[in-house]
Amino acid sequence: MTVSVLLADDQAMVRASLRVILEDQPGIEVVAEAADGDEAVTLARRLRPDVCLVDVQMPGRNGIEVTRALAGPGVPAPLRVVVVTTFDLDEYVHGALRGGAVGFVLKDAGPDLLVEAVRAAHAGDALISPSITLRLLRHLAPAATRRPGQPLSERETEIVRAVARGRTNQEIAAALSISLSTVKGHVSTILTKLGVRNRVEIAAWAWENGLMA
Repeated sequence: MTVSVLLADDQAMVRASLRVILEDQPGIEVVAEAADGDEAVTLARRLRPDVCLVDVQMPGRNGIEVTRALAGPGVPAPLRVVVVTTFDLDEYVHGALRGGAVGFVLKDAGPDLLVEAVRAAHAGDALISPSITLRLLRHLAPAATRRPGQPLSERETEIVRAVARGRTNQEIAAALSISLSTVKGHVSTILTKLGVRNRVEIAAWAWENGLMA
């Protein structure tokens, strides 16, 4: 299955570089490019790509506003947005993830991480550049501090800890000797119990509530 990607960045050279990196990989196709935030939202809503790679600083709507428009709370059938930026600033990271992004990657993180972020987003996972993960997760609030409506089981707690360490569903399945579908079922239940929207917020909840001590 081919993963369709939309690139949104106001610099043509950056878009060209990202396209080369992504289309050099099997099974990834860039289906559209946008030079500003308004164009990104219009194209994304019309084409509904599997993954949207969005820069933070763009004319018109910035990347945080684009993310909120495409994936934010209350958006029907939200798209998967990965924010790609030069700027490692807490306000950008928090804004993007609170806006519904499933990934945050620094442009200097390298092509391998960029490709991994696209594949993770398509698979329903989340990926954040390692250089900011711990700092982010230890301060992502307030949603992460909510207590679950129902207590987590021992197995669910194990999976929460694994998610907080950045493990993918496949890695969790292998480590716990359970099937991939079982892991996905547990993750779905955990999302409901914690009242959060994605794996990033599961991880944040784990850090904020002392599960990673």
